[in-house]
Amino acid sequence: MIDGLPEWLRAQLDEDERIVEVALRYVDADWRRDDEENIALAPSLTTSGRQEVPITADRWHRLMIEGPGVVMHVAEHDPARVLREIDAKRRTLIRCEEAMLSANPMLVHFAKQTAWEMAQPYADRPGYRDEWRP
Repeated sequence: MIDGLPEWLRAQLDEDERIVEVALRYVDADWRRDDEENIALAPSLTTSGRQEVPITADRWHRLMIEGPGVVMHVAEHDPARVLREIDAKRRTLIRCEEAMLSANPMLVHFAKQTAWEMAQPYADRPGYRDEWRP
């Protein structure tokens, strides 16, 4: 069954967007790797003016694990990309909801499968239902 899934998915996308907005309080959306690909950097306004700041370290608490693989992941999943993904998922969800109203059973099936698969990355969040597993 698909009951409640579109609303729940929208709430997950809203939460993802909220998380991005918190990150954007501290740094700009476009992140990159430094020239040696050891540290992910983001433009930020600091007390010394506008400069690139490391984003693989939590400057307020402790250093995080760093390395080429982690740096690449952090830089590639910057806020700008996450916001584009959220937008694409929202548009896909709208299309799924429209398709679920179709009289074509194959289209309805495809739309449900797509919505169930969109929910998979959020399966560890509260409210996820086992019946939504594809």
